Amino acid sequence: MDVQAALKGQYHAALAMLHQEIERCPEDLWVSGQHPRNYWRIVYHTLFYTHLYLMPTVDDFVPWRLNRQHSECLYELDEDSNEMPPEDPPYSREELLEYCQMVDALVDPGVDRLDLDATTCGIPWYNMSKLEHQMLNIRHAQGHVGQLSELCLAAGVDLDWAGSRKAMR
Repeated sequence: MDVQAALKGQYHAALAMLHQEIERCPEDLWVSGQHPRNYWRIVYHTLFYTHLYLMPTVDDFVPWRLNRQHSECLYELDEDSNEMPPEDPPYSREELLEYCQMVDALVDPGVDRLDLDATTCGIPWYNMSKLEHQMLNIRHAQGHVGQLSELCLAAGVDLDWAGSRKAMR
């Protein structure tokens, strides 16, 4: 079995589903939600960490050109102080579609350059192998896609997950 091909396929599928969530989200839902868990911020959080965790190490990460510090945060910045991330203006749907396509384009070369046999993942806050961390990354992205899907369903928007692979191709 080709583990790299399997990881690539799962990354592309998760990102295609996220792409569809971005495209079909009603405008009022896009900006809704209790700060810092607004719909657009959940999308950005998902893309930011998928991008980061595709890197061999945290030091290899180069943030997206429109990155705003702490916009990826869905929780307190510091558990001890309960400081919340700033209430940034939302990224536009077009901006996050661009970022989603950029991250999708990084998948194949990103997975190819990973040492999937490494016993450490290169991310200091995780104590696991590189392969396990890649599976965690896909699971994290897919969990948020499910969360966004539930929000869309509650707003009356059903998504075509079976056709979502075509969304990015």
